[in-house]
Amino acid sequence: MKETPVDYQATKRVINSYGIKDFGRATIREVVAISAQLEKETRTEFIHMEMGVPGLQPAQVGVEAEIQALQNGIASIYPNINGLQELKDEASRFIKAFIDTDITAEHCVPVTGSMQGTYASFLTCGQCNPQKDTILFVDPGFPVQKQQIVVMGYKYASFDVYDYRGEKLRQKLEAYLSQGNIAALVYSNPNNPAWFCLTDSELRIIGEVASKHDTIVIEDLAYFAMDFRSDMGKPFEPPYQPSVSHYTDYYILQISGSKAFSYAGQRIGITAISDKLYERTYPGFEQRYGGGTFGSVYIHRVLYALSSGTSHAAQYALAAMFKAASDGSFDFVAEIREYGLRAARLKEIFVRHGFVIVYDQDLDRPIADGFYFTIAYPGMTGGELMEELMYYGVSTISLITTGSQQEGVRACTSFIKPNQYALLDERLAIFNKSR
Repeated sequence: MKETPVDYQATKRVINSYGIKDFGRATIREVVAISAQLEKETRTEFIHMEMGVPGLQPAQVGVEAEIQALQNGIASIYPNINGLQELKDEASRFIKAFIDTDITAEHCVPVTGSMQGTYASFLTCGQCNPQKDTILFVDPGFPVQKQQIVVMGYKYASFDVYDYRGEKLRQKLEAYLSQGNIAALVYSNPNNPAWFCLTDSELRIIGEVASKHDTIVIEDLAYFAMDFRSDMGKPFEPPYQPSVSHYTDYYILQISGSKAFSYAGQRIGITAISDKLYERTYPGFEQRYGGGTFGSVYIHRVLYALSSGTSHAAQYALAAMFKAASDGSFDFVAEIREYGLRAARLKEIFVRHGFVIVYDQDLDRPIADGFYFTIAYPGMTGGELMEELMYYGVSTISLITTGSQQEGVRACTSFIKPNQYALLDERLAIFNKSR
């Protein structure tokens, strides 16, 4: 029997009890449940790096605005399905301030977090044209988005962008989009899980190829302005959050309150639909609904069927946070820079004990330190490493669940406590010595 920081037999028993044939394919929620059960049973502290949940206090300006709205009785009133006008105005202004893109306020729609925003976007994009029935994922990506596609019965295609950075991306995208069946493509920037950041030239390629083949681009900005190599926190001043919106007319931006403002619990975000896409009609809408523009179908058909509106009070919170950020009175980037500091310390510990960073470069420069990073250990698959780390009280998720073709795991920095750097150092030393 192996001597490990977490009781070996207990860990093996609990993992086996979940009946997961390939532990590397365990979902985030399953890993959370297993690690929590082991923590309770063995009374051993776990270093939780599996769950991408904010580990900072929520933006106070949002909290105060939401409390005020609730005290004013807003909870008794159904929200307008189009969204609170104040939020729509501030969302449009925020996008101009930090992306330098113009989107009409009416086309900025509140959603119950980017999860709902992407679901509604996938659903609507897949109804535009009967010949375009597939969503393309530029992977690695957020595993649940593929689950959304499965739930709605759509088709999807994907490729790991690891070997297709820079100009190589054009040929790869052409190979997929030229087939004529891709309704939309989606990616996150900064990337979940790898934390690479697509460059402006790569976003231009995406925009140009998508425009050529009339494909809608869904840009998931869940980690807005969190490439801490540049300070994107100054409103109406460069550098701006890089975006495909500068290079195509048909795009959707998903802007979440969860990470940038640490407001995940209230499930609030914005789907911003480009002006030309919002007003465009498609043959699929005529067949299904008897007409309608992309924007009207998205809001009045799809979103209305999903939720009949977004939390009224949370809309006031997001409006206040957007306003304070655009006014320059709330430097939200400075608030969340802590994640980058944590990543730098954690990566140093892992590398010192024989691990390697999987996605380690953004073309010609080292990858940023941020909310996530990816690690591997020589000679081990991602699934093997993920399971082995559980015996050392470190919970992660395998890259295979994200669409990555690389062997390794994703680690999140958000739940790291000050005492856990030394604890991780100690446990990884034992791990490395036992190889």
